Amino acid sequence: MELKCYTHADAPNVRNLLLDIHDDSYAGDPDPFHSRERFSYFVDLWSSREDWKCVSGWEEGGPVGYAYGSAFKPGGWWKGHRRPSGLRGSVFALSELMVIPKWRGTGRARQIHDALLGSVSADMVTLLVDTEHPKVQSLYEGWRYRKEGEAKPSDDSPAYAVMVRKL
Repeated sequence: MELKCYTHADAPNVRNLLLDIHDDSYAGDPDPFHSRERFSYFVDLWSSREDWKCVSGWEEGGPVGYAYGSAFKPGGWWKGHRRPSGLRGSVFALSELMVIPKWRGTGRARQIHDALLGSVSADMVTLLVDTEHPKVQSLYEGWRYRKEGEAKPSDDSPAYAVMVRKL
């Protein structure tokens, strides 16, 4: 798999790619929270951060998926959840890890994930997992993440497991 790395400066050029992969990943999902319009808000919000990083995977002439995120400001944490008092140090927030259905279960997600984290200098990484997807939470636990609690960042969002991994 070919991996491509992007920064905040590349965000306008990869925006449609990220949205298109999202559309493929959520095709047929009627939940308005998973609509392209709603997701575009998050893409724009995260990619506007100057330290935003993104890695995409490519194979067979097309995209496999991507991961992106940025560092929380000192003391920052996920909306709807209090930062655990025992967590000290800098935090990279992995906002999205998305793989199109064709490539799920092939190990490509882990490769993309690891490539993104390989470019990160932080003490820990954190992410959110929809609590309706226990298999995804188990996958992350296999990657050395642990659940620290749950959050519901907005009225229209699902409940999420807040997961952390020390780097």
